[in-house]
Amino acid sequence: MTSTQTSPLPFLKGHGTENDFVIVPDAENAVDLPPAVVARLCDRRAGIGGDGLLHVVRSAAHPEARHLADEAEWFMDYRNADGSVAEMCGNGVRVFARYLEHAGHVTAGEVAVATRGGVKHVHLDKDGSVTVAMGRAVLPEAGVTVTVDGRSWPARNVNMGNPHAVAFVEDLDHAGSLFTEPPYAPASVYPDGVNIEFVADRGPRHVAMRVHERGAADPRHWASGAGADPDAAPGRAGPDPAESGIPVTYTVDVLGGTLVITEHPDGRIDMTGPAVIVAEGTVDPAWLGQDTGTS
Repeated sequence: MTSTQTSPLPFLKGHGTENDFVIVPDAENAVDLPPAVVARLCDRRAGIGGDGLLHVVRSAAHPEARHLADEAEWFMDYRNADGSVAEMCGNGVRVFARYLEHAGHVTAGEVAVATRGGVKHVHLDKDGSVTVAMGRAVLPEAGVTVTVDGRSWPARNVNMGNPHAVAFVEDLDHAGSLFTEPPYAPASVYPDGVNIEFVADRGPRHVAMRVHERGAADPRHWASGAGADPDAAPGRAGPDPAESGIPVTYTVDVLGGTLVITEHPDGRIDMTGPAVIVAEGTVDPAWLGQDTGTS
């Protein structure tokens, strides 16, 4: 990888239910993206602006994904808006796949995307929706208690390739502003931080969610795709498919729109929602190098 960007840097901007991303195409992994550069690109006032950055690299060209190259040609090297590396992002995978289609790398249909959370299988529908097979939720035994304005709730520990603490509340207003991270304890359960979801019932197979996402440009996140998957626990969104043997589909309302989640009897979870590319251009390398230590 180069240590200094000397030519204009191509970028795109996309979103999934208004969870937005800066997209940096870099098939051969030739662009250096240290945390300060990522944070500069994701800055909403001084940069392009985004909740995170999607670095688009061929799996064979990235040391973290070479072992997945036979399964997935493309690797989503995902970064939070503060520049930190993240394992996975459900909305990000949908936007990543939409970019691959936009760029002509794939056509509508099935696409495999390598992530730090494993290979995700994506279906690009001709109607514009994108479905991601998220895999099975891992439910570690250790949980936390989340507290906001004197109220506390036990939060389910869920991992969908990245960590989540899911608290069920009667009223989403109880989540507070979410501009700052809600306190949780014990902190040792999530040594690398956690995405915190507050979930309220809206009716049969229907919940609403608000999110504080670690490392995001706006931590009061508009949507968390991976977080939406475990949010409708059995008995809250409908019958438990593991008991009925019938897949359950439910709706999750987020600030930026609606996601449709299907849970299969074997525990596999699919997430369907929109993914849109809204702009593309280039970044001036002189601007990009300012005050980042890359110039």
